[in-house]
Amino acid sequence: MTPELIARYDQRVPRYTSYPTAPHFKPEVGADTYAKWLAELSPRTALSLYLHVPFCAELCLYCGCHTTVARSYSPVASYVELLEQEIELVAQQLPERMDVTHIHWGGGTPTILSGADLRRIMGLLERSFGISSTAEIAVEIDPRTLTLEHVNALAASGLNRASLGVQDFDPKVQKTINRIQSFEQTAKVADWLRNAGVTGLNLDLMYGLPYQTTESVLRTVEQALQLDPDRIALFGYAHVPWMKRHQALLPEETMPDAIERVEQNTAAAAALVEAGYVQIGLDHFAKPSDPMVAQQREGRLHRNFQGYTTDEATALIGFGTSAIGSLPQGYVQNASSTVAYREAITKGQLATVRGIVLTDDDRLRRSIIERLMCDFSVDLRGITPDEAASTFAGELAAIDDMARDGLVKRKGLSIQIPEESHLLVRNVCAAFDRYLENGAARHSRAV
Repeated sequence: MTPELIARYDQRVPRYTSYPTAPHFKPEVGADTYAKWLAELSPRTALSLYLHVPFCAELCLYCGCHTTVARSYSPVASYVELLEQEIELVAQQLPERMDVTHIHWGGGTPTILSGADLRRIMGLLERSFGISSTAEIAVEIDPRTLTLEHVNALAASGLNRASLGVQDFDPKVQKTINRIQSFEQTAKVADWLRNAGVTGLNLDLMYGLPYQTTESVLRTVEQALQLDPDRIALFGYAHVPWMKRHQALLPEETMPDAIERVEQNTAAAAALVEAGYVQIGLDHFAKPSDPMVAQQREGRLHRNFQGYTTDEATALIGFGTSAIGSLPQGYVQNASSTVAYREAITKGQLATVRGIVLTDDDRLRRSIIERLMCDFSVDLRGITPDEAASTFAGELAAIDDMARDGLVKRKGLSIQIPEESHLLVRNVCAAFDRYLENGAARHSRAV
């Protein structure tokens, strides 16, 4: 991509882990609506579960998650009790005990919970749902605070995929973002997990951070490859200090500009592909034998709030503060503050405070956006009604403008994003986003 093209398209656009995106959720969809939607689920619907733990031992300055620092275990222990109550409340709304194919622990730092409390929650999930013997059970891990107690508890509970947060191994970058984490520390945790039988190992890396250069990012990639992970996520740092005030503590003058960010991403991606990994969508990489690769090849890859996924469940239930759920009828989100979440749960009420009812048009656009994000191409004839050309006349005109810039190729109702423009896929998706005009300022930049 030329500097001119980068400058033109470095706009604020969503990451499209859902459509419509969370800034457009409304308070009209609350606890009563969520309870009704849960009761309406077909008992044969396979469920995916997400559990959010909004606590960390310390705050990383790049973080964009809903989390806070826990100075003692007391608030964490209280939160475990709330999670248990919410799980029981949700299970009571379902038509019957339903099957689960995916469980994902996110945060924050899920492993801030003690090993005993992790087992406690997993035991309740097993009693409340039918956990498939082939279910993927995944957890996000901060290697700096993980203990063998955690590893043993998680392994005993069926953990089979772990994502280790790394971001960057450069000491200067680590000091600036307040995340000091040695390679040796990370390698030790990887060994613990593998020795405990956890077969899937992911690493999370980041580019666009203060003091990062293309050379330093490549050094981090080289070290990450020594750990032989099954998957690597390479995320661009999203600088949104108006939403996450602690990000304002980062020195903006040391952050790479858009052109440098493209160079860092391109170089790191090339190094990972050269090492034998297959690029998955915008920012994931996996070994050729990984199920993610097969699903991408077959056009069955999906994208949800955890990013690219093999999860094919049609209903995602979120537990914990700020957790988002996705059901056939629409999206729901819990209260973002632990105080408001506690108030609802202790009253025996679901903690849903906002959401959105999906229209047929939303579902149509969601399908288009998901295929673009996953496949870098879409044929509207396979998704939309016969009148697609007239329905999306304005969107196709915007696509044609992008085609003149070389960003996309269009032939009739078929849209393809060439490899050199993959980094700007979110801009192409934005052409089909009818909500974006009222929420663009909430998002990070495209590059």
